[in-house]
Amino acid sequence: MVFSKEFIRQLPKVLLHDHLDGGLRPQTIIELARDLKYTKLPTTDPGELAAWFHRGATRGSLPLFLEGFEHTCAVMQTEESLERVAYELMEDMKNDGVVYVETRFAPVFHTQRGLDWHKVVASVLKGLERGKKDFGVQYGLIISAMRNMDPSISLEIAELAVDFRQRGVVGFDLAGEEGGYPPKKHIDAFEFIQRENFNITIHAGEAFGKESIWQAIQWCGAHRIGHATRLVEDMRVKDGEVLSMGTLAQYVLDKRIPLEICLTSNVHTGAVRSIEEHPFGIYYRYKFRVTLNTDDRLMSNITLTDEYIRAAEVFNLSLDDLEKITINAMKSAFMPYKERIAIIYDTLKPGYAQAREQLKTFV
Repeated sequence: MVFSKEFIRQLPKVLLHDHLDGGLRPQTIIELARDLKYTKLPTTDPGELAAWFHRGATRGSLPLFLEGFEHTCAVMQTEESLERVAYELMEDMKNDGVVYVETRFAPVFHTQRGLDWHKVVASVLKGLERGKKDFGVQYGLIISAMRNMDPSISLEIAELAVDFRQRGVVGFDLAGEEGGYPPKKHIDAFEFIQRENFNITIHAGEAFGKESIWQAIQWCGAHRIGHATRLVEDMRVKDGEVLSMGTLAQYVLDKRIPLEICLTSNVHTGAVRSIEEHPFGIYYRYKFRVTLNTDDRLMSNITLTDEYIRAAEVFNLSLDDLEKITINAMKSAFMPYKERIAIIYDTLKPGYAQAREQLKTFV
């Protein structure tokens, strides 16, 4: 279905998979680079810089996609810069109609100028909290460990995440290149998180096969899966119809394990050749708990509004479908149950009811 951009923007939306260091404003990068005397930017023109990041991220490879993060992380090395980036994210969410966002980042990349991990996380939370007060957007922060680093570091990052659980950190993530770095190598970190009754999401099934998803769930106890693009490999599909499912796909479906789908990003990293070929359509039709997400807004040059529009157009989604996907996301958020229910019934449902009335005036 075709909706106007403004109509989708004003819908209340929920974003669960967003990388803090993948969503900076180009102008902010330029100003922070100047302040920090960072001289490696390819250009200091905001438009050209935005185009550079986007060009670099659309080469069909996850390792190539990740190259741009060298620059964004380089300018996020002080308490002030981290707070600013987090605060601006909240303003961007407000302007895009997002009412709840979970953003994630890896503290290990923000210590080049002497900050310790606790100061890094505290600075980001300060910016998010200030943004919440100014823009009315709810948030949760997810702390990421990197799968290519020593598992002992992942355990320390897991402990860091739990240290901040009362201050806005809502979960623990494993990110980075999948090939050659199976999640089960980091089992100690995940077992610690599980013992602490905390939340786990894992990047899996993006650049590597269904085995990565299986390990994330069955070895590491993931409550959500980031991307899960390759879960379709555990299904027998013909002409867009699922003829049968393997035990992994059936388990994910039965247990209602949320899938953090990132359509545009998956095309850019080469996980799929086009949005039309993305298995999202199959997942949604067969009642998997799918959510729509941006992944890296700067790199992919997108907003969550853009993702909703593309999904609606390509997969012929109605307003009811978009509401269901949004409620799926809120149900799957790593915030307390009572708060999730409040947002669903006080914000999401009234917002979509109002949008339905608005649509009637155009019919």
